[in-house]
Amino acid sequence: MNNLTLLRHLLPLLLLFTLVGQAQAQVLKPATWSYDVSKKQVEVGEEVELIFNVRIDKDWYLYSSDFDPDLGPMVTEFKFAKHPSYELVGKVKPINPKKKYDDLWDGEYTYFVGTAQFRQKIKVLQAGLLVKGTYEYQVCTDVTGKCIPFDDDFTFNTSQIQVTAAAAPAPGTTPATTSPSEARQQPEAPAGATQAPVPDAAGTAATPEAASVDTAASALAADSNTVGQAAIASTEPVAPAPLQGYDPGEEAESGGLWAFFLVAFIFGLGALLTPCVFPMIPMTVSFFTSSGDSRSQGIFKAAIYGLSIIAIYTLIGTVVAKLFGADGANFISTHWLPNLLFFAVFVIFAMSFFGLFEITLPSSFLTKVDAQADRGGMIGVFFMAFTLVLVSFSCTGPIVGSILVASAGGETVRPVMGMFGFSLAFALPFTLFAIFPSWLSTLPKSGGWLNSVKVVLGFIELALALKFLSIADQVYHWGILDRDIYLALWIVIFTLMGFYLLGKLKFSHDSDLPYLSVPRLFLAIATFGFVVYMIPGLFGAPLKALAGYLPPQSTHDFDLNALIRQRGGSTAAASANQICEQPKYADFLSLPHGLQGYFDLEQAKKCAAEQGKPIFIDFTGHGCVNCREMEANVWSDPEVLRRLQENYIIAALYVDDKSELPQQEWYTSSYDNKEKKTLGKKYADYQITKFNVNAQPYYVLMDENENVLVKPIAYDLNVQNFIKFLDAGVATYKANQQAL
Repeated sequence: MNNLTLLRHLLPLLLLFTLVGQAQAQVLKPATWSYDVSKKQVEVGEEVELIFNVRIDKDWYLYSSDFDPDLGPMVTEFKFAKHPSYELVGKVKPINPKKKYDDLWDGEYTYFVGTAQFRQKIKVLQAGLLVKGTYEYQVCTDVTGKCIPFDDDFTFNTSQIQVTAAAAPAPGTTPATTSPSEARQQPEAPAGATQAPVPDAAGTAATPEAASVDTAASALAADSNTVGQAAIASTEPVAPAPLQGYDPGEEAESGGLWAFFLVAFIFGLGALLTPCVFPMIPMTVSFFTSSGDSRSQGIFKAAIYGLSIIAIYTLIGTVVAKLFGADGANFISTHWLPNLLFFAVFVIFAMSFFGLFEITLPSSFLTKVDAQADRGGMIGVFFMAFTLVLVSFSCTGPIVGSILVASAGGETVRPVMGMFGFSLAFALPFTLFAIFPSWLSTLPKSGGWLNSVKVVLGFIELALALKFLSIADQVYHWGILDRDIYLALWIVIFTLMGFYLLGKLKFSHDSDLPYLSVPRLFLAIATFGFVVYMIPGLFGAPLKALAGYLPPQSTHDFDLNALIRQRGGSTAAASANQICEQPKYADFLSLPHGLQGYFDLEQAKKCAAEQGKPIFIDFTGHGCVNCREMEANVWSDPEVLRRLQENYIIAALYVDDKSELPQQEWYTSSYDNKEKKTLGKKYADYQITKFNVNAQPYYVLMDENENVLVKPIAYDLNVQNFIKFLDAGVATYKANQQAL
């Protein structure tokens, strides 16, 4: 056989290998698990920690196990099979996960970037230790918009932990007994009783190297991923290497922290314009420039004065961070009690700003502090700064409180950073005007405009107070502050604020307004523009710019957009229901925007054949944040909705749903040789075996015979691309039908 003939025979084979390699490359495994223990040798009756280490690929993140499972994202969950050799002590603990508030889920979740670690403490009850179980988790990336759920199994046994008999008690002592709390900590039921584990995405299997592992443990461990199994079998378990290079989560947090610092800095500049603070700038600076000291001494004292202000406010932030910590901050930001308290405080301060009464600290306390300021020297300068902080409390208190409340998101550095930004802006003018006293002549004179600033702050405080009441209302489902009522109150508040800026409203302590200044006019224009922006929200407009401040869209009583969508969807569904059966699982699964469709592929195929339409398959998940973004930003487009309603039979296939299938529908996968018992695992397996893809969202257009019409697509927020995708599928389907 010559070289040309050999090449002709090898070329198709090489092409086949290339295509297979490309297809397999689409099956992703961004997280690699390995296992360790806190100590290698224990006695019966002792406790030991099982350690689960995770190495997470760059640009991916893994959801933790310690947030509300009903929030939306898929929490990491561990299940331990019962065995007489051990008992659980407490719950699985994630080690130092990051925290983030997400407007889409309207709540806070925890996650890991780069590396993750979970620990479970157990008590060894007898020799022959054997701990088996499964874990489920989800990883996502914001780079490509993919989310992937996984589950796998694990085994700990005598190859990792050597168990020896407990030492005999000394004469006259009593053997230790199990405490009632420990006795109540029983392992959960075996995972196999309700669901079968799903393999890793790479489909690999490894044989345990440790000869001491029993047959049952070997069979279970053989299904684990290669790296994790190597860690189990080795006497020196593998620990994940530290993450190298770019960390998107840390960058996002860093960016968010500096953004918060900037907001706090702006708040500090705003506090300077209040009646309690602004008149004190020339008075304080005059003290430093006319005290008889040299210019250099005056500038030095002014600098110490400014640094003292920064130190005082930063100390407040540090105390808040240390007193409450991450758990306390989360309690403040989510529990109903502190939110009702903040609501009341903000309303009281708003009433004070409107002039109903004046909030001041006890005069005796202020007198004692002021007396310390007269001592002179650096101590006197510090107490002068402390006096300023106390005297300005009635104006700056709500602003400082707002920053501290906004920082209550689980980050101990946020209160410190917020107070530093606020105090830096607050102290800067005192220092600069002391260094350059000639600038004082450029300051506007105190007058009625200062009171106007105070009243405007009162309107803003009143609007922000509703946010705290809204959180308590949502937690306890009181239904007193639904989205439309909330918006109506904000529209009224900011409308009144606009009229006040125009001089149409006047409070008892306001000065006469002979004419309207240009700054007030521009502020009034901005305020009324904001009001006009909110008005469509009364009829169901999403108002995405305010998503983090408004109650959920589902609390809206009159959502005109939803009614129109549902009416259009019900019209399309009416024609479908004339010949198609009632969708399975519709009692707990639904499609967005009033769309009608199916959650079972066989039903969708049958209906597509009867109606002569292609099928739109949506591989999705309950915990897929990018799926929700696609639905909110792309599916909601009128042209996309029309095409989905009129041209397609929709099949939403949830890959993470845990609903158990009827026993007659259980099957063993040809991909991993594992039995599939749940709806989610059935369609996760179908996505991998049919399309060599395991990430969501993933959209496929096919006919009733499962022939793919056009190349599937994934996460893409470009509406026009999605419309072209849908149109191409219809065109191909019609061309195929004509050819047949």
